[in-house]
Formats: sequence, C-alpha cells, structure tokens
Amino acid sequence: MNPRLLGYALVAAAALGWGTWPLILKWAARGGALAPASQSAIVMVVLTAGSGVAMVKDRVRAKATAREWLGVAWLGVADAANVLFFFAAYQMTSVAIAVLTHYLAPIFVALAAPLVARERPRATVYVAVAIAFGGLVVLLAPWSARLGPRDALGAACGAASAVFYASNVLVNKRLAHAFSGSELMFYHGFVALPALLLVAPRGELAHVSSATLGPLLVGAAGPGVVGGLLFVWGLRRVPATHASILTLLEPFGAVVIAALALGEPIGMAALVGGALVLGGAALVMRPPRPGPSSDAEAAKRAE
Repeated sequence: MNPRLLGYALVAAAALGWGTWPLILKWAARGGALAPASQSAIVMVVLTAGSGVAMVKDRVRAKATAREWLGVAWLGVADAANVLFFFAAYQMTSVAIAVLTHYLAPIFVALAAPLVARERPRATVYVAVAIAFGGLVVLLAPWSARLGPRDALGAACGAASAVFYASNVLVNKRLAHAFSGSELMFYHGFVALPALLLVAPRGELAHVSSATLGPLLVGAAGPGVVGGLLFVWGLRRVPATHASILTLLEPFGAVVIAALALGEPIGMAALVGGALVLGGAALVMRPPRPGPSSDAEAAKRAE
C-alpha cells in the first residue's frame, strides 16, 4: 500500500476507535463516580505499559538531543492535560458539547502547523477544516440541549483539551525523526502519569471498584494503546494538518456506535453533518494537483 494512504488509514482507524470513549466512560460510571484525574491515571498506566511492549520492535536508532528529550517531557505534560480536561468535559456537559469543543483542535493545528511543523499552508486544508467542522456542528447539534453553568465549564474544559491535543499532534510530528511512535508513547508516560497522580484525589485510586476499573482497562487497552499507536504510526506518514482533520471521524463514529449499541436515533441533521465530516476528510486525502514546476521536473526525470 502507498505509505501516504496507509497513514490516512491508520489515523482514520484510530479516530473511529476513539469514538467509543463516551460509551466506555458511561459503562465505567455505572460502577461509581471517579475523578477525571483518577480515570486518566488508570488509562495512562496501561498506555505506558502497552507502548513499552510495542517499543521492543519499534525503535529509532538515532540519538536524541537534550532539546528533543525536553520535547518528550512537554508531550507528557500536554497529553496528561489533554486527557484530564477531555474526561472532565464529559462529566460536566453533554457528549455533543464536550466533543465539539475538543475538536477545535484541527483548527489550532492548521493555524500552527506552518510555524511549528514547517508544513506549507494549502488553501484546500483550510476549506477542509471549515467543511468538516461545520459538519461536526450539524452532527452534534449542541443547541438542542438546555445549557447551564456546568455546560459552560464543560465547554471550557473541552476547548482546553483541544489546545493540548493540538500541541500533541505538532510535537509528535516534530519528534518523529528522533523517536518511534511507540517510544514517544512510552517515554512521555513517565511525565504524564506522575502529573496525573499529583492532581488525583488522595486515596481514591485505592478504592476503585472492579465495575469501574474493568471498563477503564478495556478502554485503555483498546482505543488507548491500540488507537494511540495507530495514530502516531499514521502521523509519521501524513502532514499534521491532514491527520488532525481526519480525527474528526471520531465524533462521527461515536454517533454511529451510539445508534447501534444504545438504539439512539440518527436524524436528518446527523446524516447531513456526517456527510460533511466525511467530505472534509475526503478532501484532505485527495493528493495535490501537480503544478507547472512539478510537471517540468517529472518530464526532466523521464528524459
């Protein structure tokens, strides 16, 4: 398979897997309430251990600089904040508002990628962001629910998670030459996990029920470890802006899974919104048209 297409497929598969998180957290909540920091710490333990196993076969032999190791440390801080704020948003407001604000991330990535990841800006990328994000708004329809103070706080948490998630995408891209995807997931856990334990309620993790722990372990192993590895492996093959737009498939997958697993109806707005999300994803995966200079170079190589 073409490496670029493989990268798109890996990112899309990761995003669809992440769409199961609302169901997993709802399943875990039946066993008792648990603070977002405690939930995140449990997930991070499994994420670090699982990526450590994958790292045995997935290594980069290049020697990283001190600056690159600082990047890994920042990745740990940013990922801890990303997961913490995202899980908090789920607890404070509706899934629609939490996911919608979290997926401001592709906009942040598109704006920052030319500076941070040194990717040349393309008008097509910005059009795809607008189409896909507009479809996400229609798909989730946050205006259909009556909003209160907790919804505003949940939206703020979702937006905060978007900032840190965008940072994760861009930093992962910058460090791809020095670390494999498995190495980045493994090493950053040694910063992320202590950060999460520091803010978790004291003693709460010692009294987690099996009914709560079980679903969190399933989520950590599935969309956590497998989804995370698929994403970082895919990100190495495609531009950061493209990968971030493809992650908009996550809420699309969440809506479909909720319909199949929970019997929630899919209305016309969901169908239109889903079509726009897929349209934005398809637009960003379309290869750029060769310009006159590239045509001349191709002809010269053929001579």
